[in-house]
Amino acid sequence: LTTKKAKVMMNMEYMKPEDIIELFKEKFNDSVTNSKIEIKTAGLKKNSYSLIWLEIEPKDFKEAVKLLCTIQFPHFAIISGDDFGEEIELNYHFSLYYGERFKEISINLITLLPKKDLKIPTLTDIIPGAQTAEREIKEMFGIKVEGLPDSPNLFLPKDFAKDTYPFRRDEKGIYPLSKNGKYVGDNIVKREEGVKKVE
Repeated sequence: LTTKKAKVMMNMEYMKPEDIIELFKEKFNDSVTNSKIEIKTAGLKKNSYSLIWLEIEPKDFKEAVKLLCTIQFPHFAIISGDDFGEEIELNYHFSLYYGERFKEISINLITLLPKKDLKIPTLTDIIPGAQTAEREIKEMFGIKVEGLPDSPNLFLPKDFAKDTYPFRRDEKGIYPLSKNGKYVGDNIVKREEGVKKVE
């Protein structure tokens, strides 16, 4: 699929999931490290819909979102993530042909960030509505979202412990642990059955 042919398809008709993946592979080559298409069915009539999973190297991630926007401006849903030990996986969930009956395609762009370099560029200059989700991954995973204005916490309390990220599996918590593994701290009292936070 040539870029010229892709442009014709984008302007003239609905792109098939296979053609979308081919377009990304043509543009980014080895930077597309994994891809797959899932077909799901739903409802009494078992209508089918497609999900595309594309894993992109962080260096080309923003350009991949720009390419997605050339097909059709996508509906942005959310960013989800997971801690894999040495890396944080981020999943950006989009839809193409949003609201078009039986044509909508879910596109999930995935990138893996090494914990020693947890940064990704903001998408807010392309998709302003991404700001809330970007602030969430900043607070919950400790991701540096480059270009996102610094602002107070949106999801966590303003006085929440710095360098403590609730969605990280390597998280030690906001209170120190005692020798028996129970939490101790200024706003916690010990009980025979364990500890209880003071309200």
